[in-house]
Amino acid sequence: MNLSLYSAATGMEAQQLNLNTIANNLANVNTPGFKRSKIEFQDLLYQKPRASGSDSGGGNIVPTGIEVGNGARVAATSKVFTQGQLTNTGENLDVALQGDGFFEIQRPDGTLAYTRDGSFKMNAQGAVVTIDGLPVLSGFQPIPAGTTSISLSEDGNVTLQSAGGSQTFRLTLTRFSNPAGLRSLGGNMYEETAASGTPETGNPGEAGFARTIQGYIEASNVNIVEEMVNLIVAQRAYEVNSKSIQASDEMLQNVANLKR
Repeated sequence: MNLSLYSAATGMEAQQLNLNTIANNLANVNTPGFKRSKIEFQDLLYQKPRASGSDSGGGNIVPTGIEVGNGARVAATSKVFTQGQLTNTGENLDVALQGDGFFEIQRPDGTLAYTRDGSFKMNAQGAVVTIDGLPVLSGFQPIPAGTTSISLSEDGNVTLQSAGGSQTFRLTLTRFSNPAGLRSLGGNMYEETAASGTPETGNPGEAGFARTIQGYIEASNVNIVEEMVNLIVAQRAYEVNSKSIQASDEMLQNVANLKR
């Protein structure tokens, strides 16, 4: 069996997934709070017609053996939770996180999700919601009608001013020991998994939690130049693997022509 055909095919499939990941990163370059994904590869099992360290007879040990690889596979596509650039919007309900932490969101089925996208809005009842209308928890309280100003400090203290006086409350954030283990849900949201660990709640600016920056949005952490370089590398790797299939096919054709 000509393993080169199958090995090259696994390489092409792996690079196709690599290309898909890079394309998704580039597509979300302007998505608030988006975290880029990186792909990680592993080599497949090896066939070992002759194992190194085996006894070749008379007590002699084989110093090096014969190993033939079976190609490559994608082992993981992990999220990279580095800080994105903060962009000034001037909106009172836009809140960027500078540091470690997530906002807590209530999904339609009552379960919790987590996001770094702080582009919040206010619904008809005065509740703070996401752009999809999902309630934002994290200590947010309804904003009463007639509120004239909303002030948010870096340690999460919110002050609402109105003609009738002022109201204050403090935000909370959630973090995970392994944020890369969170499951992506789309809509700029993640959910807890066994790999992410249990959520830990704390106040902004304390015990290593992020600071809350009012009037700013955290942009995507996608580096366009880096992704374009990765795109070129993935494309060349795909081409090289296709050349391996072409070369293997030509060798088989030469063997088939021996009978002529």
